[in-house]
Amino acid sequence: MGIGAGIFLLVVGAILSFAVADRIEGVDLIMVGYICMGAGVLALIIALIVNAQRSRTRHTERVERRADPREDV
Repeated sequence: MGIGAGIFLLVVGAILSFAVADRIEGVDLIMVGYICMGAGVLALIIALIVNAQRSRTRHTERVERRADPREDV
């Protein structure tokens, strides 16, 4: 999950928690919304940590040159 997925889960969770007034038997939409918001916050935190680690790494390129054996002849 990335930053976009985390924001999406936050928005869907907020809509389910605060804006939906319907009732489904056996499903607590408010609790489902809170769970989605919690998952969204967790996804955002993990995505930001992974992106921060990715920006601190260094990449070096090594080129190995080998002598051509045909040139010795």
